[in-house]
Amino acid sequence: MPKKIPVRQCLGCREMKPKRELIRVVRSPEGAIALDAGGKLPGRGAYLCPSAECMKKARRSRALERALDAAIPPEIYDGLIARMESEGEKNG
Repeated sequence: MPKKIPVRQCLGCREMKPKRELIRVVRSPEGAIALDAGGKLPGRGAYLCPSAECMKKARRSRALERALDAAIPPEIYDGLIARMESEGEKNG
């Protein structure tokens, strides 16, 4: 029997995609917001596609703030953009 692949919804494009293809942003139990590269950090998670377009949509609609129920510092958005650019270099 094939193994079930977990899927999550991107906050930007609202499409369901395999969890491994998405970037996770997590709010820790202490309230700190961080990027979760391994997908294992404890806390509330929200997912975004590694595309600048999804990032812009999520930022414009404040989807990350609503999903994590917290204010998102600009450095988190900067980190997401940097990670998307580095992923693009790997894939391109």
